[in-house]
Amino acid sequence: MKTYEGGAYLVNGERIIADSAEAKAAVREATGADVSKAEAAKNTIAYNILREHNTSGNMEKLKIKFDKLTSHDITYVGIIQTARASGMEKFPIPYVLTNCHNSLCAVGGTINEDDHMYGLTCAKKYGGVYVPPHQAVIHQFAREMLAGGGKMILGSDSHTRYGALGTMAMGEGGPELVKQLLEQTYDINMPEVVGIYLTGTPIKGVGPQDIALAIIGEVFASGYVKNKVMEFVGPGVANLSVDYRIGVDVMTTETTCLSSIWQTDEKVREFYDIHGRVEEYKELNPGKVTYYDGMIEIDLGTIRPMIAMPTHPSYTYTIDEVNANLMDILDECEKRAKVSFNGAELNLKKKVHNGRLYVDQGIIAGCAGGGFENICDAADILDGASIGPDEFTLSVYPASTPVYMELVRNGAVAKLMETGAIVKTAFCGPCFGAGDTPSNNAFSIRHSTRNFPNREGSKIQNGQIASVALMDARSIAATAANKGYLTAATDMDVNYTKPKYFFDKTIYENRIFDSHGVADPSVEIQFGPNIKDWPKMVALTDHLLLKVVSEIHDPVTTTDELIPSGETSSYRSNPLGLAEFTLSRKDPAYVGRAKEVQAAEKAREAGEEPYAVLPELKDAVDVLLTQFKGINEENTGIGSTIFAVKPGDGSAREQAASCQKVLGGWANIANEYATKRYRSNLINWGMLPFIIPAGELPFANGDYIFVPDIRRAVEAKETEIKAYAVKGQALTEFTMTLGELTDEEREIILKGCLINYNRK
Repeated sequence: MKTYEGGAYLVNGERIIADSAEAKAAVREATGADVSKAEAAKNTIAYNILREHNTSGNMEKLKIKFDKLTSHDITYVGIIQTARASGMEKFPIPYVLTNCHNSLCAVGGTINEDDHMYGLTCAKKYGGVYVPPHQAVIHQFAREMLAGGGKMILGSDSHTRYGALGTMAMGEGGPELVKQLLEQTYDINMPEVVGIYLTGTPIKGVGPQDIALAIIGEVFASGYVKNKVMEFVGPGVANLSVDYRIGVDVMTTETTCLSSIWQTDEKVREFYDIHGRVEEYKELNPGKVTYYDGMIEIDLGTIRPMIAMPTHPSYTYTIDEVNANLMDILDECEKRAKVSFNGAELNLKKKVHNGRLYVDQGIIAGCAGGGFENICDAADILDGASIGPDEFTLSVYPASTPVYMELVRNGAVAKLMETGAIVKTAFCGPCFGAGDTPSNNAFSIRHSTRNFPNREGSKIQNGQIASVALMDARSIAATAANKGYLTAATDMDVNYTKPKYFFDKTIYENRIFDSHGVADPSVEIQFGPNIKDWPKMVALTDHLLLKVVSEIHDPVTTTDELIPSGETSSYRSNPLGLAEFTLSRKDPAYVGRAKEVQAAEKAREAGEEPYAVLPELKDAVDVLLTQFKGINEENTGIGSTIFAVKPGDGSAREQAASCQKVLGGWANIANEYATKRYRSNLINWGMLPFIIPAGELPFANGDYIFVPDIRRAVEAKETEIKAYAVKGQALTEFTMTLGELTDEEREIILKGCLINYNRK
């Protein structure tokens, strides 16, 4: 794998010319014409799709309107509730509501199924599509029934990636979908585009997860593709089946890129034809001379079976490396995990039996692992084998019922179940800790998307700790065939049968509600007792007095750590109920501290004495009054903030921000934000996304920070913000920045949140 330090030209789709002083002459020699860098940059597939969806008239400042939207049952209730509060009367574009996250209806009583009935009645009332539980995971349904060549789809799940089908898709927090439902726009600067130039053919036994993990391991730490579009091109694309491309594509989210797109060909046309939608195919290729802001060359034939060790998809090794250097790598993983698990011990060395790494559990599931070809190949590896009667278990979740039906018909399910594996219905639970939680100190290998701390469902606050490594379905099956001992699929002599896929849409026709875009205002929405409206949120005050209520120095803080996944997902329709879990796995004292500060703010808003609620506040204000005479309860809001080095990696879930907001959070302070979507979530919930330089921390947990004239600074589009840390009887001045904000984003912050911005 070769990563270019700068940009590069791609000529005729097959020759790369690195950007340099000689590049212009080299391009002229290759093409016989002069092509400027600016013109060549317009020849990316990404640029042309974005241009077709941009409404601003300015390709530097995009205002995107998407063709379609998709959400699942963790997110759609909050999205629709927000849009309803803002006056939405119908879905203006196709909106698919899937039910693949909160499918275990016994968790939390009736609340999951109450959300599902809310979704069904909203699909009828507002003119949407409703996919019942266990029919399909969100992204598989989108691939089968929603994607289209040259189209753009916005989803409220971070793995909204359909680039392999010629669809530019993006995963964002719920408020960005609300904007689309209110016929507003997705506002971003024109993103940089990085070419991913593929050559060669994967060797036998190497699967799409192996390719994806190799890319993630190469680019995550450097941020090479952060907030950029990955564009897959080159002769190697033709050597991959569409199912294989999809498996690579869905994992691009873990690089922190903005989106992805692939060149398309007859194999993609065949995919659409198989699914009865051949009219959605569009041939997409880069231009004759195309400039990319970065370039990665990958010879697919050099990739070997990979494993991403706990606790991040970028902690990658080849399986051969792990087996050859087992104790050293496990020692490194344990030290790294100790940081992620707040000092708790993860004992991976106990999993070494007779010099080999023993695995307790295998999972092939979800939008990444549950594809037809992954499961067929796994079944071929396991044909005639036994997973054994010991600790090791294997669960397989086909990504949709049509995929499951075809696996039954072609015998793959029988091959798997004969081994002792369990084949289950379409469900995302194992990917976020709501299904197949392993035992304490167990080690699970999964073909899913993430392996963050506690992502498998254990609870460190209860003394439980388990861990996950990511692998391809083929090597998981090889490990299962060896009864739990870590094995690369390339070590197995297997005849891969490669059966043809036949899509049967009958089950969808019989079960899925499709309004075909026709709203029925007479339908009454069915609410459950857990479904609550968002609490009232006030506008930004002239000044802010913030208390730091959590200080996190991990290199990266994931959204799973900000608001846990797993069983807490059942409370996602109840903003205050869910907020009780905020930072519960990272800083259990956070909620109590935040509530103390919020009580003072509520007293202020009610015209009461905030000092009576929070006496320590008076000491801070007395110090401030020595320098700032005009501050008072009317012009100074009281709120909380957290500091984290790099928060927001991972999920698009808006609740990572909104839970802080409903507990009185008014800002985050960070050295940088891990993803655009987390920063957008902060802004849409009226929270200030402050940045402070690395190494400078003039405050500590428990300190107060005064931000004078913050409202005026936002209105005046100032990027540098003066602030003061209250230290005893002294004030320590320091500077924060806000980064670039659009006019709409500033107005959202000024009004207190997106709901207030849109309220009619």
